[in-house]
Amino acid sequence: MTDMGSSPNVAARVPAQSRPRREPTGWVGWVVFAAVMMIIVGVLHAIEGFVAIFKDTYYLVSKSGLVFSLDYTAWGWIHLIAGALVAGAGVALLRGQTWARVVGVIVALLSLLANFTFISAYPVWSTILIVIDILIVYALTVHGREMKDF
Repeated sequence: MTDMGSSPNVAARVPAQSRPRREPTGWVGWVVFAAVMMIIVGVLHAIEGFVAIFKDTYYLVSKSGLVFSLDYTAWGWIHLIAGALVAGAGVALLRGQTWARVVGVIVALLSLLANFTFISAYPVWSTILIVIDILIVYALTVHGREMKDF
């Protein structure tokens, strides 16, 4: 007879390569969705930034102006930098980097705030990006941990 109770830490002695992988749930798709959307939103922010930098007369603003009073060239640089950060965090998240979840949530929230301040210039565009940012935050905070096992 074998005494199974004599070695309680059997799993601790098994090398990491031979441990069975936990099968990720369907929620990993939400994290992949968030990563892909982060890359897309980053590229869209970069495009918006390039337009503001090279042709700042393109954007229309109502008589009340922007929520934030800022030169469009400076606003373009902000969008360009934010876009690079969002896209970079999205790529890192696809690679399974844990830190990318935290960066992804922070950058998506910053993107959300940036689009909120830009809402009077292009309300439909900004609203679409705000909704996408909310979906990104939701996906990363609900089941982002499962991306390690994917």
